[in-house]
Amino acid sequence: MRVLAGDIGGTNARLAIVDVDGRRARVEGEQRFASQDAPGLAPLVRRFLGEAGRSLEWACFAVAGRVIDGVARTSNLPWTIDERELAAAIGIAHTSVINDFDAVGHGLALLGPKDVETIQEGEPIAHGPVALIGAGTGLGEAFLSWDGGRYRVHPSEGGHAEFAARDQVEWELRRSLQDEFGRVSGERVVSGPGLIAIYRHLAAAGSVVENDAVRAEMGRQDPAAVIVQHGLDGTDPLCAAVLDRFTSLLGALAGDLALTVLATGGVFVAGGIAPRIVTQLRTGPFLAAFRAKGRLSAFMLGVPVRVITNPNVGLLGAAAVAAERCRAEMSP
Repeated sequence: MRVLAGDIGGTNARLAIVDVDGRRARVEGEQRFASQDAPGLAPLVRRFLGEAGRSLEWACFAVAGRVIDGVARTSNLPWTIDERELAAAIGIAHTSVINDFDAVGHGLALLGPKDVETIQEGEPIAHGPVALIGAGTGLGEAFLSWDGGRYRVHPSEGGHAEFAARDQVEWELRRSLQDEFGRVSGERVVSGPGLIAIYRHLAAAGSVVENDAVRAEMGRQDPAAVIVQHGLDGTDPLCAAVLDRFTSLLGALAGDLALTVLATGGVFVAGGIAPRIVTQLRTGPFLAAFRAKGRLSAFMLGVPVRVITNPNVGLLGAAAVAAERCRAEMSP
């Protein structure tokens, strides 16, 4: 069956028609829109459907933000999305709105071996809890638990939990962010904006000299992308230091989540940033920070860690939810 799926983030809104057939799904006719340029989701959906010339009966949208009783409130967009109002506005009665990492969790079953990179084999336990974490415009977290017949996805807003500094550099970073925002969550440092915050802090501290050319490049392009590229290429010492600190922080938070849900089934790292830095995650400080859990360090060695490299996992998961709800309604 074909359904309308959306993956709505703070930077981009991706819409696609997805053909779902059991444990397989294929994305068709995807379009990407700039979220910040739109007053809401409904106008984008109407435009997409009009250009596609298709009429669909089932839709599901994965939204980066908390979703309670079908109402999504986004953290990085000035939108409130009520699935009932959205359904009326786009003319698709069977419309659902879910959290973006709820969608990632549902998308796991549709991934193949080529869609993930393993950076720690570990010793997985069958049907053990699975943790999800991912950085992009924000920081998402979720987990899956086995109910005896299938995995159930549990979305969360764990990315907004308090940021815990581990050393003097991070205490000073935390203090500067607290002066700016009042409260410092994990999302403030482990996200695209977090990369920029770490860069500015390390540059101001003067421990690594800032390159004027790189700073000018950041003014012309996406600054987070510039930092990542120079960090990966080794063409700027400050960007390399930022990327090291970022991956270490991501590893620490991924390890905290693994402990919180006792993720014996593994940890999956998703989001827009991780697929671009897989080599850095494998060889840099990520795993050391992930494992550095004191008396539980030996346990952390046994937790599998994989990076989701398929950029469509959110769309696939949203489509899977739409198809599942269709089957549930149609079944006798």
